[in-house]
Amino acid sequence: MTTTISAAAERLLAAARDGVPCPPVRDLIGAGDLDQAYAVQEAVAAARERAGSRVAGYKIGLTSKPVQEQFGVFQPDFGLVFDDMLHSHGGELERGAFLQPRVEAEVAFVLATDIETPSPSVADVLRATGFVLPAIEIVDSRIAGWDITIGDTIADNASSGGVVLGTTPRSLDGLDLAEVGMVLEHDGEDVSHGSGAACMGSPVVAATWLARELVRRGRPPRAGDVIMTGALGPMVDVPGPGRFTARLSGLGQVEVTFVERGK
Repeated sequence: MTTTISAAAERLLAAARDGVPCPPVRDLIGAGDLDQAYAVQEAVAAARERAGSRVAGYKIGLTSKPVQEQFGVFQPDFGLVFDDMLHSHGGELERGAFLQPRVEAEVAFVLATDIETPSPSVADVLRATGFVLPAIEIVDSRIAGWDITIGDTIADNASSGGVVLGTTPRSLDGLDLAEVGMVLEHDGEDVSHGSGAACMGSPVVAATWLARELVRRGRPPRAGDVIMTGALGPMVDVPGPGRFTARLSGLGQVEVTFVERGK
């Protein structure tokens, strides 16, 4: 591991450990060197695994145009989902456990079989998927003020924070995910709208992009992996305590409440 990769990884790990956002890492690895950025991501992931976390799946970031426009980054990326990032529908999470949290509604795939084909197709992904769930992704950044380029967010595990999964699995048989409509509510007020078509045309297309990238980088998706396929509409800030509910047509809903302990 090079000195610059180690320094970038340590900067991000320290921000997570201390709860204090850090400067961008592009001064160390460059703004657009994706291989360097993924090397930092792997170094951070290795540290998390040494501390006891287990990889439970993957997430795609920057799949919808509204989210790309929010950050001025116009290509997708991916990160890892760890077991300690998974949370249950209807639960409470302490907002202070995150640095700069935002939320977005997504479709989560859960794989029934491995995907090891050298260049997976849509058919391969559909065949490997056991079921899908409605999900809320908690997007977070260790980088102060969300001052990110594509290299910064990749290095920072695709700006991951947490995943809240719904509890009613749906088969893909007869389900057109491009047609899924999404409404995200905060304490009963609509704050984001979107559809499956906003996610690279369909969450299936996004999942296929991810499968190809993972296989190409020597991390083929495995049975049981949770695949977060990307935002169906604009992400929104978590300003403080409150309840977020995502309603996805044909898939049901998923909910999480942020609280502040002792307040």
